[in-house]
Order: sequence, then structure tokens, then C-alpha cells
Amino acid sequence: MRRSRIVIAGIALAALAAGGGITAAAAAGSPASSAPPARSAPAAGSAAAAATVRTALATVGGRTEAVLVDAHGLPLYYYRPDTATRSLVTGGLARLWPPLTSAAPTAAAVSGKLTVVRDAHGGQVAYNGHLLYTCTSDRPGQVTGQGFQNFFVATPGLTPLTGSSAPANTVPAAPSGGYGY
Repeated sequence: MRRSRIVIAGIALAALAAGGGITAAAAAGSPASSAPPARSAPAAGSAAAAATVRTALATVGGRTEAVLVDAHGLPLYYYRPDTATRSLVTGGLARLWPPLTSAAPTAAAVSGKLTVVRDAHGGQVAYNGHLLYTCTSDRPGQVTGQGFQNFFVATPGLTPLTGSSAPANTVPAAPSGGYGY
């Protein structure tokens, strides 16, 4: 019963945010700001910074860990209910957890399989079969959405999700581990 109330409350907040009643950052529970963070361009001349997916250190549950980040340094997440070929993140939820999209993703300092899944979001990027998202309340180096509404931070050792038939931009497979439950 408590879990359904949390989900319903999350949906209600997402609907309010979509309608302009509150900002997305406030709906996501960010105490620091009422507006999403500005996303600046990566530094010129830095191949790792320009990569679609790379690793960086971030604080997760009070501990500093290597996580996957986008070209702006924002932590990347996967949504546990997704399949390797279908995103279940739509509507207001997708506004709070924007999908990472790219026609031709690149990787730096990651050893997993990077793919593009053509879906309602366009060309959504997946890592080891897990579709990737950002969180509107995150900043580079700070993970705020870990475990919230079935979203989990993606790590370089994320266990591969089987069943993906998406075309791939592939690098060698990563060992099992990370937060892949």
C-alpha cells in the first residue's frame, strides 16, 4: 500500500511539473534548487569529455564511486522495469528522467557494450543492454536519484541485460558487478 502511494505521489508531482505547477527539480525532491541545473558543453579538445558515455567519480549514498556519465558529466541511470529493447519511461516520468539519445554514441574509459535502441525517444543509448537516463536534479559528481522509482545509477561493471537485438557500437564486454541487480 505504501509503495503504491509513493508511485501515485511521484506521478502527481510529475503531472504538476509538466503543467508548470512546480519545477522538475522540486518534483524530483531536490532541496538545492527550484530549477534544473544548466548543462554546459564539454571542454573543447577533450575526447573523453566529448564522449556520449564515459566514467567519472560521483557521490552515491555517501561514498565516492566510478559511475557512467554523459558528455556533460551528469550521472546516468537505468530503469529496472525496462527491457533491452523497450523503454517504459514515458510522459511526465521521461521529463524528470530524460533518456540519453544519440545517433552515433561514443564511449571513453568504459568496457561494456554501447548500443542504440530505436524507440519512442528516438535513438536511445543503452549500456550492456540497459537503456540510459539522466536525472533532472543531478549535477556533475552528485547522484540524487539512486533507487528512486526503480532508477539505479549505471556503473562501468553493470551486469549485461540479455535479449537486445539493437545495432551496436561495441567495445569489449565488462565483467559482472556494479549495480546490475
